[in-house]
Amino acid sequence: MEGKKSNRTRIIGLRLTPDEYAKIEKKWQHSTCRKLSEYVRHSLFEKTIVTTYRNQSADDFMAEMAQLRKELNHVGNNFNQAVKKLHTLQKVTEFKSWLIAYEVEKRTLFNKVDEIKKHIQKMAEKWLQ
Repeated sequence: MEGKKSNRTRIIGLRLTPDEYAKIEKKWQHSTCRKLSEYVRHSLFEKTIVTTYRNQSADDFMAEMAQLRKELNHVGNNFNQAVKKLHTLQKVTEFKSWLIAYEVEKRTLFNKVDEIKKHIQKMAEKWLQ
């Protein structure tokens, strides 16, 4: 597009009230048009204007899910670090039985965390469409 010259040599001057301008600018900002002049041309010549729409409740939900995913990762990492630390304490026989029991719990926790992550990822993919 850099070497392409525009045939647009004519200028139209148009005066608007601040309210009129604010309305046009708001509609332009919610469209995918890069420039206000592009939006006005599309409007004048009745071309299709693609607008962006966001569902605020879905945005809020996705923000909460992203925070939840982050917290789940922290919980899983902390749990994993604690179990690794306990593995180094094999001198005491009580810890061995505790470690074996909690290895099962660890796997269960991580499986549930993975399920939640997958569900959040599916929701994010739907949301981004």
